[in-house]
Amino acid sequence: MTALSTAVDRYLRHVSIERGLSINTVQAYRRDLGAYTETLTRRGIETPEGISADDVAAFAHELRTRADPLTASSVARMLSSVRGFHRFLLDEGLVTADAAVDAAPPKLPLRLPKAITIEQMASVLAATDGDEIQAMRDKALLELLYATGARVSEAVALNVDDVIDGDVVRLFGKGSKQRIVPVGSFAQAAIDAYLVRARPVFSARGTATPALFLGARGQRVSRQNAWLIIRAAAERAQLGIEISPHTFRHSFATHLLQGGADVRVVQELLGHSSVATTQIYTMVTADTLRDMYTTAHPRAR
Repeated sequence: MTALSTAVDRYLRHVSIERGLSINTVQAYRRDLGAYTETLTRRGIETPEGISADDVAAFAHELRTRADPLTASSVARMLSSVRGFHRFLLDEGLVTADAAVDAAPPKLPLRLPKAITIEQMASVLAATDGDEIQAMRDKALLELLYATGARVSEAVALNVDDVIDGDVVRLFGKGSKQRIVPVGSFAQAAIDAYLVRARPVFSARGTATPALFLGARGQRVSRQNAWLIIRAAAERAQLGIEISPHTFRHSFATHLLQGGADVRVVQELLGHSSVATTQIYTMVTADTLRDMYTTAHPRAR
């Protein structure tokens, strides 16, 4: 094992253990840095201190000129992984200068989050009505996603004990960061019905697990299962558009801001580390207001 690959392993342990990043994120870093070290090895570099700014620039050029072109967001993510690795090398004293400090990512077009309307959301939630145990579970999951703005990974990772006193839920976000989010009355009622009438039936089919949401065999519902549940509800609601678990998070934030919530409150509820991330949603609501103004005001056009 070269000194370079040893340094990469140290960095991956650092982001996994000390920074508490998710397994999926660490695996993405591993793939990105694997491609980076392949380029460095072809250039004859085997130690961190042997990397120059020209080597980083050569890797960036390779990414942009591949035969199978990458999207701008993929290039930006891979260069972000490289920059993080080099900052780690400098912080740990493994190099004396940051070779990636000038590696600028490509400018990404601003992509506004896609939310559905309040009426469309009501239709999706109504599509899970029913007395069957699966319907009760699906309603509890979807009501919770919309009530809390939880990421789907956060929702399926919930244990029964994370629902506190019925009206708040404890979510664990990126970096295992904990936040407490209120749960509205509709979600409370759906979760209560599921816990009393449906979850015990699912639980009896499998081994004991503290998971809140259980599948048909008594196991924890996976992210893929949650996606399928949402897609099926959208089809029954006849929305005519595809929605994903993140649609619930986007709609949660957009509807709160449309209702007058403060952006910093929404930031806390979403678990965003920076208010700048949350402010993207204010642009969505501003676009909606602009459309309404243009349509309604006699001198707008």
